[in-house]
Amino acid sequence: MAFPSHLTTIFLLLLTITFTFPSFIISSPTSDLISELQHLQSQSSTGVIRLTDHLLGRINSLPRPRPFSFIIFFDAVQLHDKSELQLPTLKSEYNILATSFYRNNENSQKLFFFDIEFKDSQRSFSLFGVNSLPHIRLVKPHVDNLKNSDHMDQSDFSRLADSMAEFVESRTKLTIGPLQRPPMFSGKQIVFFLIVLMIWAPFAFKKIIAGQTLLHDYKFWLFGAIFVYFFSVSGTMHNIIRKMPMFINDRNDPSQLVFFYQGSGMQLGAEGFAVGFLYTIVGLLLGFLTHGLVKIKNLTFQRIVMALALIISFWAVKKVVYLDNWKTGYGIHGYWPSSW
Repeated sequence: MAFPSHLTTIFLLLLTITFTFPSFIISSPTSDLISELQHLQSQSSTGVIRLTDHLLGRINSLPRPRPFSFIIFFDAVQLHDKSELQLPTLKSEYNILATSFYRNNENSQKLFFFDIEFKDSQRSFSLFGVNSLPHIRLVKPHVDNLKNSDHMDQSDFSRLADSMAEFVESRTKLTIGPLQRPPMFSGKQIVFFLIVLMIWAPFAFKKIIAGQTLLHDYKFWLFGAIFVYFFSVSGTMHNIIRKMPMFINDRNDPSQLVFFYQGSGMQLGAEGFAVGFLYTIVGLLLGFLTHGLVKIKNLTFQRIVMALALIISFWAVKKVVYLDNWKTGYGIHGYWPSSW
């Protein structure tokens, strides 16, 4: 029995639609979520997506392994005023990391960057077991229990975005690429400085010709040399580059302050200033002995001052060595012959 030709045509058309278009009619939850994350990422100026409890639940419900890894910066606005935590600075460096990754790896779907706020997503904090800040987590595709995801140690924050990049690259085998930091001065600021310089230049030139500038005053060079010496031996540049706090709160007793941190992976500002002060005392004493004391004719006075300078210098160096031993765990001591 033969079917009418128009029925055969309709049957073939339905069969074609059934086998050809299901992928367009039924889309997978994974692809939908990735498309949504890319859209949220494009809406963010830094590429960092605000993570909520609901969004985290959708990501965590994806079948393992997930097609991507994701990294989360845990934030709490109410703690931004605590300088020892450095949350605003670390978040800014985290944003630089995210921006650099997306610019260097265009249209990448292998890694997404999130930040999460404590007030809005306390449930997510508990899922990760986060009870202290700063805290950054990296969740790889095979991770089931979020508490077992990789977290950054305190040493991984030491060089800010550079350390974060090394942490991500070592765990994901992805390449972040060169970090793209914003310029220190904007174009308008540079133009303003140039205008001020052009206005000020004739007056400055007149002062230089007349010899009436600070550069012609020996006191300026004297105090400048002392400042540079203190700046060099106190690790001030280290504190500026890494934005280290002067002190931190004791985690065992938040009411107490910690000025000296035991461990070679971190140096507080107070530690550098203490060592710099001791070294500066030794340097000033040495300068006085070699340039001032030799001009005094009284031998008794010279000997007394020399003895005091040696005692103070010995005490200062001993304190520095003791601090280094306590901080690093390495013993540095003087060698005394056994016959003594």
